[in-house]
Order: sequence, then C-alpha cells, then structure tokens
Amino acid sequence: MYQITNMIIDDDFVTEEYVTVQFIHHQRQYSVTFKKADLEVVNEWVFEEETSLPADLPNELIESIREEIKKKIY
Repeated sequence: MYQITNMIIDDDFVTEEYVTVQFIHHQRQYSVTFKKADLEVVNEWVFEEETSLPADLPNELIESIREEIKKKIY
C-alpha cells in the first residue's frame, strides 16, 4: 500500500509535459516522474537520509499510481 503526498503537473514545457508523484510506500519516500501524454515512467527515486537514489519499484505499484493519475488529470 502507498499514500500519495504530492502530485505536480508540469504543463508549461514547450516540448513535453510531465507528472511527478511523491508518495510513501513501506515507510519510505519516493518520487516517480511520468510523461503526461502516455504516462511512461521517466525516472524513479527513493529518498534516504537527505539523498535521492534510483528506485526500482514493482510494475504493479507503478500501474496503480498510473490509474490514480488518470483519475485526477483526465
């Protein structure tokens, strides 16, 4: 289970628009950025001790977050 804490929709870019979702999963804070057009993952980060590290989140979790984004922006 996860809890979304913030969602940023960057739609002011000239070339592409992005959606960044920050959430808590298993007591760790993550950030995932998607292309707004097709919700393809651009990057995934986990925040640990004031450092961001690349994350490798399960596909099921990414799909669930995509569905939440769709409900909010489409």
